[in-house]
Amino acid sequence: MSRFNWRKTKEMLFIGTIASLTLLTILPLLHIIYTVIVMGLPVIVKTGPVFFTGTLSEGGIGPAIMGTFILTFLASLIGLPVAFLVGVYAYEYPDSKIGKATHMLLQIMLEFPTILVGVFVMEILAIPMGTYSALAGAFALSIIMMPYVAVYTKESMRQIPFTYREAAFSLGVSRTKALFRILVPVSKRGILTGVLIGMAKVAGETAPLLFTAGGLYEMYPQGLDKPVGAIPLLIYTLIQSPSESAHAVAWGAALVLLLIFLAVFIPIRMSLKEVKL
Repeated sequence: MSRFNWRKTKEMLFIGTIASLTLLTILPLLHIIYTVIVMGLPVIVKTGPVFFTGTLSEGGIGPAIMGTFILTFLASLIGLPVAFLVGVYAYEYPDSKIGKATHMLLQIMLEFPTILVGVFVMEILAIPMGTYSALAGAFALSIIMMPYVAVYTKESMRQIPFTYREAAFSLGVSRTKALFRILVPVSKRGILTGVLIGMAKVAGETAPLLFTAGGLYEMYPQGLDKPVGAIPLLIYTLIQSPSESAHAVAWGAALVLLLIFLAVFIPIRMSLKEVKL
């Protein structure tokens, strides 16, 4: 075999190996999506629109869907501004004492057990209020969301060539304007990716809600200071039941949660144009 043919063979083997490993990596995800669709779709079709609007006793998950939207919206409202500013600060002052401490804290929070966040918020909010509440649940979720958004904000801004900053300063632009008028818009794709990942993370969280939200499935949420349900929390509750009908509702709820995530993530991600640097 000639040297050229041997190199071509090695290249094909390498590409085939990478393709096989990539397929093995995404197979579990595809299997999960397939299983959720196969198990959940018949339940939704059988129940009809009531599945999306009715209470649990009616065979629906309407209060849980509403609760998930409320918790995710409130968590985003609380956590996103803080996380964004923290990420910008960590990027702008990486060598300062606060910047180094912030970087270390963000890395710790990414791996921090979320159930401990729920216990913490229960102690500072749920117990003093005397009840589970949407506010307590959203606050716990905002703590979980913040490190993802902050880290993605910092890392996406780090990818911008330093020449952009130099060009801004050469035109007499202030540091603040250079950050928020030039660098942030250029890195918006990475920042929004972090926002979506953070929202997806908290929309599927269960552990912190066990100690903060409480769960509400026989009526729609009555206020931010009252207990509230969520789809992941409902799934957790239903799968503990020996009833097959409860398991069926759990599969349907899992499919709804999957569809909510895909409906939010895919269109926004595809609509963003990549900035060529």
